[in-house]
Amino acid sequence: MVKEAWVKLDQWSREMLTAALEAGADALVIPAGWQQRVKELGRIATVSEDGDLKPGKDVYFETLAGPEDEARIAALLRTFPVVIDQPRWEVIPLENLVSSGGRLLVTVDSVEGLDLALGILEKGVAGVVVCAAHAAEVKAMVGRVKAGSEPVSLRVATIEKVVQVGMGDRVCVDTCLSMQDGEGLLVGNFSHFLFLVQAETRCSPYVAPRPFRVNAGALHAYVRVPDGRTRYLSELESGQSVLVTDAHGHTQPAVVGRAKIERRPLLLVSASCEGMKGSIVVQNAETIRLTRPGGEACSVASLQAGDQILVLLEEAGRHFGTQVQETIWER
Repeated sequence: MVKEAWVKLDQWSREMLTAALEAGADALVIPAGWQQRVKELGRIATVSEDGDLKPGKDVYFETLAGPEDEARIAALLRTFPVVIDQPRWEVIPLENLVSSGGRLLVTVDSVEGLDLALGILEKGVAGVVVCAAHAAEVKAMVGRVKAGSEPVSLRVATIEKVVQVGMGDRVCVDTCLSMQDGEGLLVGNFSHFLFLVQAETRCSPYVAPRPFRVNAGALHAYVRVPDGRTRYLSELESGQSVLVTDAHGHTQPAVVGRAKIERRPLLLVSASCEGMKGSIVVQNAETIRLTRPGGEACSVASLQAGDQILVLLEEAGRHFGTQVQETIWER
Protein backbone atom coordinates (compact mmCIF):
# COMPACT_ATOMS: atom_id res chain seq x y z
CA MET A 1 0.00 0.00 0.00
CA VAL A 2 1.34 3.44 -0.96
CA LYS A 3 1.52 5.58 2.19
CA GLU A 4 0.33 9.16 2.51
CA ALA A 5 2.54 11.96 3.81
CA TRP A 6 0.85 15.11 5.08
CA VAL A 7 2.82 18.05 6.50
CA LYS A 8 1.52 20.23 9.34
CA LEU A 9 2.53 23.91 9.35
CA ASP A 10 1.62 26.23 12.24
CA GLN A 11 3.62 29.26 11.08
CA TRP A 12 3.92 30.61 7.55
CA SER A 13 7.22 29.61 5.97
CA ARG A 14 7.75 29.62 2.23
CA GLU A 15 10.83 27.45 2.76
CA MET A 16 8.90 24.80 4.69
CA LEU A 17 6.03 24.84 2.23
CA THR A 18 8.38 24.53 -0.74
CA ALA A 19 10.16 21.64 0.98
CA ALA A 20 6.85 19.82 1.40
CA LEU A 21 5.91 20.38 -2.26
CA GLU A 22 9.32 19.29 -3.59
CA ALA A 23 9.36 16.19 -1.39
CA GLY A 24 6.01 15.05 -2.79
CA ALA A 25 3.75 15.59 0.22
CA ASP A 26 0.12 14.65 -0.39
CA ALA A 27 -1.47 17.40 1.72
CA LEU A 28 -0.76 20.35 4.00
CA VAL A 29 -2.47 20.82 7.35
CA ILE A 30 -2.60 24.61 7.70
CA PRO A 31 -4.40 27.39 9.61
CA ALA A 32 -7.42 29.05 8.04
CA GLY A 33 -6.61 31.92 5.67
CA TRP A 34 -3.57 30.33 4.03
CA GLN A 35 -5.41 28.67 1.17
CA GLN A 36 -4.73 31.24 -1.55
CA ARG A 37 -1.05 31.72 -0.66
CA VAL A 38 -0.48 27.96 -0.70
CA LYS A 39 -2.17 27.50 -4.07
CA GLU A 40 0.01 30.25 -5.55
CA LEU A 41 3.09 28.17 -4.78
CA GLY A 42 1.89 24.78 -6.02
CA ARG A 43 -0.94 22.33 -6.47
CA ILE A 44 -1.46 20.36 -3.28
CA ALA A 45 -4.45 19.37 -1.13
CA THR A 46 -5.01 21.54 1.95
CA VAL A 47 -6.59 20.60 5.27
CA SER A 48 -8.11 23.54 7.12
CA GLU A 49 -11.40 25.24 7.88
CA ASP A 50 -11.37 26.83 4.41
CA GLY A 51 -9.28 24.14 2.71
CA ASP A 52 -9.94 21.28 0.33
CA LEU A 53 -10.52 18.93 3.28
CA LYS A 54 -12.37 20.39 6.25
CA PRO A 55 -11.74 19.02 9.78
CA GLY A 56 -14.89 17.61 11.31
CA LYS A 57 -16.47 17.12 7.90
CA ASP A 58 -14.02 15.46 5.49
CA VAL A 59 -11.40 14.30 8.00
CA TYR A 60 -11.44 13.93 11.79
CA PHE A 61 -8.61 14.85 14.16
CA GLU A 62 -8.84 12.75 17.32
CA THR A 63 -6.86 11.95 20.46
CA LEU A 64 -6.31 8.37 21.58
CA ALA A 65 -6.13 8.15 25.37
CA GLY A 66 -8.32 5.19 26.30
CA PRO A 67 -10.62 2.37 25.16
CA GLU A 68 -13.54 4.75 24.65
CA ASP A 69 -11.44 6.80 22.22
CA GLU A 70 -10.44 3.65 20.38
CA ALA A 71 -14.08 2.63 19.90
CA ARG A 72 -15.07 6.11 18.70
CA ILE A 73 -12.19 6.28 16.21
CA ALA A 74 -12.90 2.77 14.88
CA ALA A 75 -16.47 3.85 14.16
CA LEU A 76 -15.31 6.99 12.35
CA LEU A 77 -12.82 5.00 10.26
CA ARG A 78 -15.66 3.11 8.62
CA THR A 79 -16.53 6.30 6.74
CA PHE A 80 -13.87 8.98 7.16
CA PRO A 81 -10.09 9.37 7.31
CA VAL A 82 -8.92 9.96 10.89
CA VAL A 83 -5.74 11.62 12.16
CA ILE A 84 -4.49 10.67 15.64
CA ASP A 85 -3.52 14.23 16.55
CA GLN A 86 -1.05 13.86 19.40
CA PRO A 87 2.75 13.75 19.46
CA ARG A 88 2.94 10.56 21.52
CA TRP A 89 0.74 7.52 21.04
CA GLU A 90 0.80 3.93 22.21
CA VAL A 91 1.36 1.05 19.80
CA ILE A 92 -1.25 -1.46 21.03
CA PRO A 93 -4.30 0.78 20.50
CA LEU A 94 -2.94 1.68 17.05
CA GLU A 95 -2.53 -2.01 16.25
CA ASN A 96 -6.20 -2.53 17.08
CA LEU A 97 -7.24 0.35 14.82
CA VAL A 98 -4.97 -0.70 11.95
CA SER A 99 -6.37 -4.23 12.10
CA SER A 100 -9.94 -2.91 11.87
CA GLY A 101 -9.21 -1.15 8.57
CA GLY A 102 -9.85 2.36 7.31
CA ARG A 103 -7.68 5.35 6.47
CA LEU A 104 -5.77 6.08 9.66
CA LEU A 105 -3.00 8.68 9.89
CA VAL A 106 -0.86 9.64 12.89
CA THR A 107 1.26 12.67 13.70
CA VAL A 108 5.02 12.05 13.87
CA ASP A 109 7.86 14.37 14.84
CA SER A 110 10.84 12.05 14.37
CA VAL A 111 12.16 9.44 11.98
CA GLU A 112 11.88 6.84 14.73
CA GLY A 113 8.20 7.58 15.24
CA LEU A 114 7.62 7.55 11.49
CA ASP A 115 9.22 4.12 11.07
CA LEU A 116 7.28 2.75 14.02
CA ALA A 117 3.95 4.00 12.62
CA LEU A 118 4.64 2.59 9.15
CA GLY A 119 5.63 -0.80 10.57
CA ILE A 120 2.67 -1.49 12.86
CA LEU A 121 1.39 -5.05 12.24
CA GLU A 122 3.79 -5.16 9.25
CA LYS A 123 1.11 -3.17 7.42
CA GLY A 124 1.40 0.22 9.03
CA VAL A 125 -0.98 3.13 9.21
CA ALA A 126 -2.30 4.61 5.97
CA GLY A 127 -0.12 7.66 6.40
CA VAL A 128 1.57 10.17 8.66
CA VAL A 129 1.26 13.87 9.40
CA VAL A 130 4.80 15.20 9.61
CA CYS A 131 5.49 17.81 12.31
CA ALA A 132 9.01 19.14 11.72
CA ALA A 133 10.98 22.20 12.77
CA HIS A 134 13.16 22.58 9.67
CA ALA A 135 12.78 22.24 5.91
CA ALA A 136 15.49 19.57 5.76
CA GLU A 137 13.52 17.45 8.23
CA VAL A 138 10.37 17.84 6.14
CA LYS A 139 12.20 16.65 3.02
CA ALA A 140 13.86 13.75 4.82
CA MET A 141 10.69 12.48 6.50
CA VAL A 142 8.37 12.87 3.53
CA GLY A 143 11.02 11.30 1.31
CA ARG A 144 11.28 8.36 3.69
CA VAL A 145 7.53 7.77 3.44
CA LYS A 146 7.52 8.00 -0.35
CA ALA A 147 10.61 5.83 -0.81
CA GLY A 148 9.16 3.09 1.35
CA SER A 149 6.74 0.92 -0.61
CA GLU A 150 5.47 -2.61 -0.53
CA PRO A 151 8.37 -5.13 -0.68
CA VAL A 152 7.89 -8.20 -2.84
CA SER A 153 9.42 -11.64 -2.52
CA LEU A 154 10.98 -12.69 -5.81
CA ARG A 155 11.65 -16.35 -6.68
CA VAL A 156 14.02 -18.09 -9.06
CA ALA A 157 12.33 -19.60 -12.12
CA THR A 158 13.77 -21.78 -14.88
CA ILE A 159 13.25 -20.98 -18.55
CA GLU A 160 11.48 -23.82 -20.40
CA LYS A 161 11.30 -22.39 -23.92
CA VAL A 162 11.72 -19.25 -25.99
CA VAL A 163 9.88 -19.20 -29.33
CA GLN A 164 9.03 -16.64 -31.99
CA VAL A 165 5.28 -16.04 -32.25
CA GLY A 166 4.97 -13.45 -35.03
CA MET A 167 3.93 -9.81 -35.04
CA GLY A 168 1.92 -8.05 -32.37
CA ASP A 169 1.51 -4.85 -30.37
CA ARG A 170 3.87 -4.24 -27.51
CA VAL A 171 3.97 -1.46 -24.90
CA CYS A 172 6.90 0.71 -23.90
CA VAL A 173 6.24 2.28 -20.50
CA ASP A 174 8.06 5.62 -20.19
CA THR A 175 8.11 6.66 -16.55
CA CYS A 176 9.02 9.89 -14.79
CA LEU A 177 11.81 8.05 -12.94
CA SER A 178 15.42 7.41 -13.86
CA MET A 179 15.83 3.73 -13.01
CA GLN A 180 19.08 2.01 -12.10
CA ASP A 181 20.60 -1.25 -13.37
CA GLY A 182 18.49 -4.14 -12.08
CA GLU A 183 15.28 -2.13 -11.73
CA GLY A 184 12.20 -2.60 -13.86
CA LEU A 185 8.56 -3.67 -13.93
CA LEU A 186 6.81 -6.91 -13.01
CA VAL A 187 4.97 -8.13 -16.11
CA GLY A 188 3.45 -11.40 -17.28
CA ASN A 189 0.74 -13.15 -19.26
CA PHE A 190 -0.78 -14.41 -16.00
CA SER A 191 -1.40 -12.47 -12.81
CA HIS A 192 0.06 -15.24 -10.63
CA PHE A 193 3.43 -15.31 -12.44
CA LEU A 194 5.15 -11.99 -13.20
CA PHE A 195 8.64 -11.52 -14.70
CA LEU A 196 11.03 -8.73 -13.70
CA VAL A 197 11.61 -6.89 -16.99
CA GLN A 198 14.47 -4.41 -16.65
CA ALA A 199 14.58 -0.78 -17.74
CA GLU A 200 16.71 0.24 -20.71
CA THR A 201 19.67 1.38 -18.59
CA ARG A 202 22.36 -0.39 -20.61
CA CYS A 203 24.40 0.96 -23.51
CA SER A 204 24.00 -0.79 -26.84
CA PRO A 205 25.68 -0.34 -30.24
CA TYR A 206 22.32 0.63 -31.68
CA VAL A 207 20.32 2.40 -28.96
CA ALA A 208 21.26 4.97 -26.31
CA PRO A 209 20.27 4.19 -22.70
CA ARG A 210 16.78 5.26 -21.75
CA PRO A 211 16.68 4.64 -17.98
CA PHE A 212 13.11 5.95 -17.75
CA ARG A 213 11.79 3.25 -20.11
CA VAL A 214 10.73 -0.36 -19.77
CA ASN A 215 9.89 -2.17 -23.01
CA ALA A 216 7.47 -4.20 -20.98
CA GLY A 217 5.66 -6.66 -23.23
CA ALA A 218 2.55 -7.29 -25.28
CA LEU A 219 -0.41 -5.04 -24.60
CA HIS A 220 -2.57 -7.80 -23.05
CA ALA A 221 -0.06 -8.50 -20.25
CA TYR A 222 -0.51 -7.72 -16.58
CA VAL A 223 1.78 -5.17 -14.92
CA ARG A 224 2.08 -4.70 -11.17
CA VAL A 225 1.04 -1.29 -9.83
CA PRO A 226 0.98 0.07 -6.25
CA ASP A 227 -1.43 -1.17 -3.58
CA GLY A 228 -1.00 -4.82 -4.62
CA ARG A 229 -3.00 -4.34 -7.80
CA THR A 230 -2.35 -5.03 -11.46
CA ARG A 231 -3.36 -3.34 -14.69
CA TYR A 232 -3.23 -4.42 -18.30
CA LEU A 233 -0.36 -2.76 -20.15
CA SER A 234 -2.93 -1.52 -22.66
CA GLU A 235 -4.67 0.46 -19.90
CA LEU A 236 -1.69 2.55 -18.80
CA GLU A 237 -2.01 6.30 -19.29
CA SER A 238 -0.02 9.40 -18.41
CA GLY A 239 -0.30 10.24 -14.72
CA GLN A 240 -1.00 6.71 -13.51
CA SER A 241 1.52 4.82 -11.36
CA VAL A 242 3.41 1.58 -11.82
CA LEU A 243 5.51 -0.32 -9.28
CA VAL A 244 9.24 -0.25 -10.00
CA THR A 245 11.02 -3.26 -8.48
CA ASP A 246 14.66 -4.29 -8.15
CA ALA A 247 16.25 -7.71 -7.86
CA HIS A 248 16.08 -7.62 -4.04
CA GLY A 249 12.33 -7.01 -4.01
CA HIS A 250 12.60 -3.34 -3.05
CA THR A 251 9.90 -1.30 -4.73
CA GLN A 252 8.88 2.28 -5.36
CA PRO A 253 6.03 3.87 -7.28
CA ALA A 254 6.78 5.63 -10.57
CA VAL A 255 4.50 7.94 -12.51
CA VAL A 256 3.79 6.99 -16.13
CA GLY A 257 4.80 9.77 -18.49
CA ARG A 258 3.45 7.95 -21.54
CA ALA A 259 2.77 4.46 -22.83
CA LYS A 260 3.78 3.72 -26.44
CA ILE A 261 2.08 0.90 -28.32
CA GLU A 262 3.88 -0.21 -31.49
CA ARG A 263 3.72 -3.31 -33.69
CA ARG A 264 6.86 -5.43 -33.45
CA PRO A 265 8.02 -9.07 -33.82
CA LEU A 266 7.36 -10.97 -30.60
CA LEU A 267 8.81 -13.79 -28.50
CA LEU A 268 7.00 -16.09 -26.09
CA VAL A 269 9.12 -16.83 -23.01
CA SER A 270 7.84 -19.69 -20.81
CA ALA A 271 9.18 -20.60 -17.36
CA SER A 272 8.42 -22.72 -14.31
CA CYS A 273 8.93 -22.14 -10.60
CA GLU A 274 7.94 -24.23 -7.57
CA GLY A 275 5.42 -26.24 -9.56
CA MET A 276 3.86 -23.19 -11.20
CA LYS A 277 4.16 -22.22 -14.86
CA GLY A 278 4.03 -18.80 -16.45
CA SER A 279 4.97 -16.91 -19.57
CA ILE A 280 5.46 -13.48 -21.04
CA VAL A 281 5.28 -12.13 -24.59
CA VAL A 282 7.96 -9.51 -25.31
CA GLN A 283 9.48 -7.82 -28.31
CA ASN A 284 12.13 -9.85 -30.12
CA ALA A 285 15.05 -7.48 -29.54
CA GLU A 286 18.36 -7.59 -27.69
CA THR A 287 17.44 -4.51 -25.58
CA ILE A 288 14.64 -6.35 -23.74
CA ARG A 289 16.16 -7.88 -20.63
CA LEU A 290 14.87 -10.14 -17.88
CA THR A 291 16.70 -10.51 -14.56
CA ARG A 292 19.04 -13.25 -13.36
CA PRO A 293 19.02 -14.30 -9.66
CA GLY A 294 22.00 -12.05 -8.88
CA GLY A 295 20.30 -9.03 -10.45
CA GLU A 296 22.22 -9.16 -13.73
CA ALA A 297 20.36 -8.34 -16.92
CA CYS A 298 19.67 -11.16 -19.36
CA SER A 299 18.72 -10.24 -22.94
CA VAL A 300 15.79 -12.22 -24.34
CA ALA A 301 17.79 -12.51 -27.57
CA SER A 302 20.27 -14.82 -25.83
CA LEU A 303 17.86 -16.50 -23.39
CA GLN A 304 17.85 -20.32 -23.50
CA ALA A 305 16.00 -23.22 -21.88
CA GLY A 306 17.55 -23.92 -18.47
CA ASP A 307 18.48 -20.30 -17.75
CA GLN A 308 17.30 -18.92 -14.42
CA ILE A 309 15.46 -15.63 -13.98
CA LEU A 310 13.55 -13.79 -11.23
CA VAL A 311 9.75 -13.86 -11.02
CA LEU A 312 6.98 -12.95 -8.60
CA LEU A 313 4.55 -15.73 -7.72
CA GLU A 314 1.06 -15.15 -6.32
CA GLU A 315 -1.61 -17.70 -5.55
CA ALA A 316 -4.85 -15.81 -6.10
CA GLY A 317 -6.44 -14.63 -9.32
CA ARG A 318 -7.46 -11.08 -10.14
CA HIS A 319 -10.78 -9.34 -10.60
CA PHE A 320 -10.41 -5.88 -12.16
CA GLY A 321 -6.81 -5.86 -10.95
CA THR A 322 -7.57 -6.76 -7.35
CA GLN A 323 -6.41 -10.04 -5.85
CA VAL A 324 -9.31 -12.38 -5.09
CA GLN A 325 -9.71 -15.83 -3.60
CA GLU A 326 -11.72 -17.77 -6.14
CA THR A 327 -11.23 -20.42 -8.80
CA ILE A 328 -9.62 -18.79 -11.84
CA TRP A 329 -7.82 -20.69 -14.57
CA GLU A 330 -5.33 -18.88 -16.85
CA ARG A 331 -3.37 -20.67 -19.55
